[in-house]
Amino acid sequence: MNQTTSIIRSFGYFLDGNWSTHGREAVVSSPYDHSVIAVVSEAGRDAVETALEAAVQAFAVTRKMASHQRATVLRKIVEGISARREEFARTICQEAGKPIKTARIEVERSINTFQIAAEESTRIYGEYIPLDTMESTTGRWGLMRRFPLGPVFAITPFNFPLNLVAHKVAPAIAAGCPIILKPAPQTPICALMLAEIVSEAGWPEGALAVMPLSNDDAALLVADDRIKLLTFTGSAAVGWQLKSQAGKKKVTLELGGNAGVIVHRDADLQYAAQRCVAGGFSYAGQTCISVQRILVHNAVFEKFTELLVQGVRKLKSGDPMQESTDIPPLIREQDAVRVMEWIDEAVKGGAKLLCGGKRNGSTVEAAVLTGTDPNMRVNCAEVFGPVVTVEPYETFDEALRSINHSDYGLQAGVMTRDAGLIQTAFEELEVGGVIVGDVPSFRVDQMPYGGVKDSGLGREGLRYAIEDMTERKLLVIALR
Repeated sequence: MNQTTSIIRSFGYFLDGNWSTHGREAVVSSPYDHSVIAVVSEAGRDAVETALEAAVQAFAVTRKMASHQRATVLRKIVEGISARREEFARTICQEAGKPIKTARIEVERSINTFQIAAEESTRIYGEYIPLDTMESTTGRWGLMRRFPLGPVFAITPFNFPLNLVAHKVAPAIAAGCPIILKPAPQTPICALMLAEIVSEAGWPEGALAVMPLSNDDAALLVADDRIKLLTFTGSAAVGWQLKSQAGKKKVTLELGGNAGVIVHRDADLQYAAQRCVAGGFSYAGQTCISVQRILVHNAVFEKFTELLVQGVRKLKSGDPMQESTDIPPLIREQDAVRVMEWIDEAVKGGAKLLCGGKRNGSTVEAAVLTGTDPNMRVNCAEVFGPVVTVEPYETFDEALRSINHSDYGLQAGVMTRDAGLIQTAFEELEVGGVIVGDVPSFRVDQMPYGGVKDSGLGREGLRYAIEDMTERKLLVIALR
């Protein structure tokens, strides 16, 4: 990233309607050239208590806001992001190292996320329940309505520093819940920029706090009973640990994966290879539904693998601010070192490296491995880097078993035109979503998104997150 394009900015944290710089300064650096792009203030324990008290007080206001009021706030946020879309894209590129063309897509998705939330805020429906099923209950009926749960604590990761923040903030506003947000320490800037927009949109004071925090200080919020929902996106190890510390509050977890895709013999191989390249190497594989394991029918394995490697070799590494860059650096050099260790381990164990697999600082060349063992870390763990494995299978049932041979179960892709196999895959795959005709990396922001096993608990997607942020309450009417 050219130094001329990087402007060092300074940010406080947003708390109770105001900005504060009272706290330790933390430096945000570019993953590409390690230049300093911002200095942010990290909130401390006093700020945590202030945020909690403010959120509790703000809930008395937000819980009574009419749906049209919440929708108006969300539409103003859409306008605010839209007016600064290129600034957001360049900030994502700088702080996350995401290629600028991919960063622009993230901004557009974030706008869409808030648009959908505005719509969903006006249709949080209830239910009429007939209760006159016995003679003694004649004249009785029930009404179920959803009410906002209360203050929410959200923790977001580095890889989508705007849209995954949007997936916490937007449904909270739609539901009428105050929210305290801890952004990833590597990428806090977009969240702080969003706080400016949310405040200007008219969301009540105290109903949003955006605070870079140490893990120890964040733990206070995880355990505090005044928080009614903990929503976390990140690694499986951290997510399940947080759940064990969360007490009686509701918890939703969107965690990791080692997503698999099945390419059957009747698939369009050119298209399948193209989508596997995009799904496996976009943002250097740093997404939880990045294609990691590709299973290909024996009859087409050789041809598909040839097309896959051809596509991978065309990918360009380099400066994420350049429009032509496909493979950016990993978020930290230690992650690149780890990815190389896993590749080397696989090769020493008998796997063949078909292309890539070299490291230059934080950048790892897009790598394709074959001849791997299911228990190698490149298969059974989450690589979170630009690495895919490609292996043949004989029967479709064998491929399904291979996908299920994992501690994770987020999404899976199935490339086939056979309706019977599609139905079988839908019934048998142990995942939160089966994507037919595409790779598991597909996600639209309104769809129910989440996994099973170590991949998480609950679902994101605006309507589904709103359900988690609201509580059912029953009204029973007895007419004499």
